[in-house]
Amino acid sequence: MKALCWHGKNDVRVDTVPDPKIQDARDAVIKVTATAICGSDLHLYDGYMPTMKSGDILGHEFMGEVVELGSAVTNLKKGDRVVVPFTMACGSCFFCRKTLFSCCDNSNPNHELAEEAMGHSPSGLFGYSHMLGGFPGGQAEYVRVPFADVGPYKVPAGLPDEKVLFLTDIFPTGYMAAEQADIEPGDTVAVWGCRPVGQFAIKSAWMFGAGRVIAIDTVPERLKLAQTHGKAETIDFMHVESSVYDRLQEMTKGRGPDRCIDAVGAEAHGTGSIPAVLDKVKATVGLGTDRPSSLRQAIMCCRKGGTVSVPGVYVGFLDKMPMGAFVNKALTMKTGQTHVHRYLKPLMEKIEKGEIDPSFLITHRLPLADAPAAYKAFRDKQDGCIKVVLRP
Repeated sequence: MKALCWHGKNDVRVDTVPDPKIQDARDAVIKVTATAICGSDLHLYDGYMPTMKSGDILGHEFMGEVVELGSAVTNLKKGDRVVVPFTMACGSCFFCRKTLFSCCDNSNPNHELAEEAMGHSPSGLFGYSHMLGGFPGGQAEYVRVPFADVGPYKVPAGLPDEKVLFLTDIFPTGYMAAEQADIEPGDTVAVWGCRPVGQFAIKSAWMFGAGRVIAIDTVPERLKLAQTHGKAETIDFMHVESSVYDRLQEMTKGRGPDRCIDAVGAEAHGTGSIPAVLDKVKATVGLGTDRPSSLRQAIMCCRKGGTVSVPGVYVGFLDKMPMGAFVNKALTMKTGQTHVHRYLKPLMEKIEKGEIDPSFLITHRLPLADAPAAYKAFRDKQDGCIKVVLRP
């Protein structure tokens, strides 16, 4: 089959690779009908994520048709259309029983690598390094899905791929970010980053009763989308008169936003501050992995007693975090890979009822063969690229 494979920093190629096979009774093989490029994939493309190997198949946002099933999978049948959570879950461990599916104890066969880096291992992920399982991803014609008796969720008849594809990651991720922000009715919510997760965090903040949503970015297309579809006020951090902090204080009469969401993560671009410049230099020469300027800003801007929610992906150790501000302002921080399984049913129902059409994000529809060029366009913000959907 054809699949998009990682071969090093800024080097992804569509290769011919062996077809996936059933390896365990709980497996399924899915014929991929739609897959997407995620902002988190850029951390692999840009070489920030360790434990990648040449030839690894990328992609964790995908859906398709069941073509093979292991003997233990009785909830699915061949021909079913399914969306597949990017986080894997066994369904029965301590964490799965608490619906903390991205913390599953049994889905990462390389848990020792993760434990060395993080203390404990999160769940396995599709197409996202050997530290997180080494599982082939879904930017391919076919993919093996472990724990298929727990993960894949059937798509109701009549819903096209593009309306449900983002249930695999970015819609639940933005929704969980808003949920974890502990939004109270009327709250002011500031969202750093208007990439797809940020857009869904904006939409979800309204669902949780926000009174005001402020979106922070500098890419015109993203800011326009946040205004038109997200009904958000916006701050262009490259063209604000003083600083994001000063502007937010002005907009909130000196109190600061009640809830702050960092939807940027490891590759935030600072605006010239000394810590931001050092982040970039250290990452360039291999002395650091993350550029957390958005998280620093969120902590400094959030009102006392507020909440900072972090759906943005971070890779390693962060420098110069304002822990003094975090502690003395009595802030709460909530983070985590998304417990996708928890949200599939309620969010699918929102789509079925017409409360949201997630396809508003799609700017580019391309064949899998064009994936290498699409990665570059997405990373370099070319041609108004916000979200790419690939058809194998």
